[in-house]
Amino acid sequence: MRIELEKRPQVSKLFGLLSPLLALVLALIAGTIMFAIMGKDPVEALDAFFVEPLLEVWSLHELAIKAGPLILIAVGLCLCYRSNNWNIGAEGQFTMGAVAGSYIPIIFTDWHSPMVLPLMLVAGAIGGALYAAIPALLKAHFNTNEILTSLMLVYIAQLFLDWLSRGPWRDPQGHNFPQSIDFPPEAVLPAIWEDSGRAHWGIVFAVIAAILAWFLMKYTLKGFEITVLGQSGRAGRFAGFSSRKMVWFAFLFSGALAGLAGISEVSGSIGHLQPAISPGYGFTAIIVAFLARLNPLGAILSGLVLALTYLGGEAAQLSPGISAKAASVFQGLLLFFVLSCDTLIYYKIRLVWSRVRGGAA
Repeated sequence: MRIELEKRPQVSKLFGLLSPLLALVLALIAGTIMFAIMGKDPVEALDAFFVEPLLEVWSLHELAIKAGPLILIAVGLCLCYRSNNWNIGAEGQFTMGAVAGSYIPIIFTDWHSPMVLPLMLVAGAIGGALYAAIPALLKAHFNTNEILTSLMLVYIAQLFLDWLSRGPWRDPQGHNFPQSIDFPPEAVLPAIWEDSGRAHWGIVFAVIAAILAWFLMKYTLKGFEITVLGQSGRAGRFAGFSSRKMVWFAFLFSGALAGLAGISEVSGSIGHLQPAISPGYGFTAIIVAFLARLNPLGAILSGLVLALTYLGGEAAQLSPGISAKAASVFQGLLLFFVLSCDTLIYYKIRLVWSRVRGGAA
């Protein structure tokens, strides 16, 4: 007996819309079972994960801080994946964007100008785009698998950041801590409502990017090109579209947004460069993109949901005493169920029985 996936002749629109919600419900059920196996009260654990972070104003600010980079990166990945280009290295582009944007306040310490912050943001976006250009070049001109190259570049970026923070860019007055100098006030992304919390303009950038990307996909020729080439490269070539140019556009676009997210995180939330600047935003944003069904506007809601798991994971360490790794496991379960539900929507499972006759199957 073997199991085969047979493509359904017609896909249910209703289940297509309900798929992310169904995946979330299944992930909650699996999470309840997981917490029970760990010997924790599932109700208390889920309350810490999904309810406690929403009860205080300052906590909502923290939710916005964590959702900003997730949404910003996921918006770029939505367009990238819809064009059938699989950028898995957003975490590395996030890191290199932070490095590129931090160059200005760390190297030009005596430059105090209102132009510092805008130039940092532009440099961060350029840094992320240039780093994404490496797998784009390898795929477009050497037919290299972009999944492998973009993923491996993540670890190079992280080691490069670690070397900078512990070596050339380490603060000489920092008592040997592996971090750069603190950014001056003109290099810090300001808070939106400083009196009630520390949420900064990164979340605003993310929402604007989602709206603009949605408009691009729905109302422009470039959006039509992305859709056609993503569904059928052959049909796109007949329409006069270039697959090679699309590779470059998809990677540069997603890399620029990831780089902007990186410098926004460093400038708005951390205030200096250090070896660890991300809890895995670049990888979690992949879940955000698929939970949003590769819709840029949907990435806003799914980004808030995944940000809630980060925030709830921190809260769950205090009250039920659950390990921080449980949040990562829950995120993995969510991605598993999202992909599983989508698979069963487009395909049906068929059991194939084979009998052996005369020594041959």
